[in-house]
Amino acid sequence: MHRRDLLLLGVTAGLAPALRPAQAQGVWHKYVMRGQVVDRAGRTVTICVGRADGAEVGQTLTVVRFRSRGGFSKGAPPVIERRDVGEVRIASVTDDHYASGVVVSGRVAKRDMVELRAR
Repeated sequence: MHRRDLLLLGVTAGLAPALRPAQAQGVWHKYVMRGQVVDRAGRTVTICVGRADGAEVGQTLTVVRFRSRGGFSKGAPPVIERRDVGEVRIASVTDDHYASGVVVSGRVAKRDMVELRAR
């Protein structure tokens, strides 16, 4: 599990006792999974972007990968690098939270992020 995932899991777990199950699922979706490539099978991807986010069939999304590396000097915060790695086109919107898409270009991987932009 990535460091970001562990941090967000800890924050969400800390909030969980105060939230009902439906609320906890909403928090997890909104702050941890939203925009994430959650599965890939061949050229087909499942993305955590749905009707509630404005997803529509035919939209092309930029796929982004983030990588962190140590700061340049001791004690410096990590440097986060953002890289566009491909594009996916939404083939179907499953529900308010998920859509299925097809990789149009690039090397898209599970846990990459997509940016929803109407074109």
